[in-house]
Amino acid sequence: MSELTHYKETAADLRMQLDEALIDHEAFETLLKPCTLERCSATCCYDGVYLSDEEARGVNWLVENERERFVDYGLKLPTDTVVKVRNGKAQKTATRPAEVGELAKDFPQHFEKTRCVFLDSLGRCGIQRMCMEDDLGDWYLKPLTCWIHPIVILPKSRERPRPIITIVQLDKDPQKTDGYPGFASCTHCGRAEKGGEPAWRVLEKELHALGEVAGRDIFAELSAPKIDY
Repeated sequence: MSELTHYKETAADLRMQLDEALIDHEAFETLLKPCTLERCSATCCYDGVYLSDEEARGVNWLVENERERFVDYGLKLPTDTVVKVRNGKAQKTATRPAEVGELAKDFPQHFEKTRCVFLDSLGRCGIQRMCMEDDLGDWYLKPLTCWIHPIVILPKSRERPRPIITIVQLDKDPQKTDGYPGFASCTHCGRAEKGGEPAWRVLEKELHALGEVAGRDIFAELSAPKIDY
C-alpha cells in the first residue's frame, strides 16, 4: 500500500471497509469493454471527482507547486481547483465547460457537458501524466475514486450489514434519481456491453491494486474456479 498511493490516510480508511467487505461475484461477471480514450474521451471525468480531506490537500499542494507543469500540459487551471459542494459538506475537483469535439459521440445526455479541470483536450489526466513521467506509477497522486472506477464499494447500511465491492448495474445504480439514470453504469468503462469480457478480467489491474490496499487478493477471489458441491 505504501508504494501504490500517496494518500495513506485515505487508503487506510478504505482498507477498513475492504477488510470486511463482501464481493459481488455475480456483478463482476458483467460484460465490459476495456477503457480507451479513443472511445470514451474520459466521459467518467465529466463532473470531476469527490475528494477526501487528505486528497484535497494533496491536489492543492500539486497545483501550488506544479502549476507551470500543468500549463505545459495545456491545462488552464482556475484559482480554485478544489471546490466545496453539497452545501459545503463535500469537496471535489473543479470543472470547466467542455469545448467542441471533446466529448464522446455517445456522451450520456443526462451528464452535464463539463470536464474535470485536470483533463486536457484529448481527455488525458494531467495528474496521471505527471505520475507516469516521474515513474511514480500510473495512479500514485490520483484520488483513489478515480482509479478504481467503475468498481464501487458500497458502505454498510440497514439493508447491507457489510460493505460490498461491486460493479453497478443500470437498474441499481446508487446515483440514480428522477431525471438522472445513474453515473457509473452509464460511463463507457462501467456500461454493460455485448461482446465484452467479464468485468473481473477487464479490471484485473485495478483489482490487483485494490487488493493491495485491502491486504487481500481480491482478483484471486474473483477469478477462482467455481466449485460444484
